[in-house]
Amino acid sequence: MAWTIVITILATLLVVALAANFKTPEKSLERKIEHRYATDDPQFRREMGVMLGPGIIHGNVVTDLENGDEIFPAMLAAIRGAQRTITFETYIYWSGDIGTQFADALAERARAGVKVHVMLDWAGSIKMEDDLLKRMRDAGVDIQQYRPLKWYNVGRLNNRTHRKLLVVDGTVAFTGGVGIADQWEGHAQDADHWRDLHFRIEGPVVAQVQAAFNDNWIKTTGVVLNGPDYFPAVQPAGDMDAHMFIASPAGGSESMHLMYLMAIAAAERSIDLEAAYFVPDALIIKALQAARHRGVRVRVIVPGKHIDSETVRLASKAHWGELLLAGVEIYEYQPTMMHNKLLVVDGLLTSVGSTNFDVRSFRLNDEASLNVYDAAFAARMTEVFEADLKPTVRYTHAMWQQRPLKEKLFEKFVLPLKSQL
Repeated sequence: MAWTIVITILATLLVVALAANFKTPEKSLERKIEHRYATDDPQFRREMGVMLGPGIIHGNVVTDLENGDEIFPAMLAAIRGAQRTITFETYIYWSGDIGTQFADALAERARAGVKVHVMLDWAGSIKMEDDLLKRMRDAGVDIQQYRPLKWYNVGRLNNRTHRKLLVVDGTVAFTGGVGIADQWEGHAQDADHWRDLHFRIEGPVVAQVQAAFNDNWIKTTGVVLNGPDYFPAVQPAGDMDAHMFIASPAGGSESMHLMYLMAIAAAERSIDLEAAYFVPDALIIKALQAARHRGVRVRVIVPGKHIDSETVRLASKAHWGELLLAGVEIYEYQPTMMHNKLLVVDGLLTSVGSTNFDVRSFRLNDEASLNVYDAAFAARMTEVFEADLKPTVRYTHAMWQQRPLKEKLFEKFVLPLKSQL
């Protein structure tokens, strides 16, 4: 009898814990945002600046880096040149060549007296060998794992940090889609090397990136990283307007969702989106349909046959029919896994960072995005988009109707789980 009671209690606790992983603490957005102003209207910037968190700051330079051959050397050079502080947060960190290079660079700077703080997502770094962790810790690197498998974290195991943030000396920062793993090396030259974008940031907005790192550092350690070594006075480096904002189920999980809805609602000419995981919810679908009804050209690039999650592909395609009928153009990238997260609206707003275009990023993950309000930068990223468009195949409504019956059946099973993908 006693064992029956114990087993019942344990089973109940397990069910409660699992249920907690499938919900967020806040009420979700329920109504489509109406088109009230354009992206070039001062009201658009005003609302984006106050509703998403940190205000828009002038005086920045944001440089795009394409694929591992450009991204990793730039990040490693910044780390190796650090004099005072390094803060680094990432989701994927696996053992391998590039993982070893980062570990050695971080360890060397720590031995040189630089204060080095590393936040690794526990689930995303599960393929990281203990030797790399020991090598860095022995050198003095302060390494924390975000939400490890502990009894007190069981109810939050599904909430991961997906942020990719690197700040050096409080003066230069990086963000984007790249993880620390060998599939990101190279130049997307074959199916084993992924296509991705990352961004180097200089100027006053770097302080917002540092504050974004502090968010999870405080949650995990209770320690605030402050002072001039982390937040020095930063002079303008260029003329771009930008802000970095974050989302988390622990507070403000709808920020990313809201940003996309506001940007789509303001569009009057064009929306160009590259999405590694394109699983829009009903509100996003309605917003894209409304944009098409206003005459906005909407182009979306998604992975083609090379994708790391077939389940995501099935959940995504289930909704393509209504988007295609509305005139949304969908293109499948052919050469390799396309991991980009890029949004360009009306040639004025560019949004980049770790956020995927799916419900998991909108409501479950900790994410960080950088919005840049600059026509020249948007033009540059439109060039990148056009280049990525060349090796794609356009997906038509006829193709969607003719997809295999097996695929349609699997979609029915996958759709109820799309918020967890």
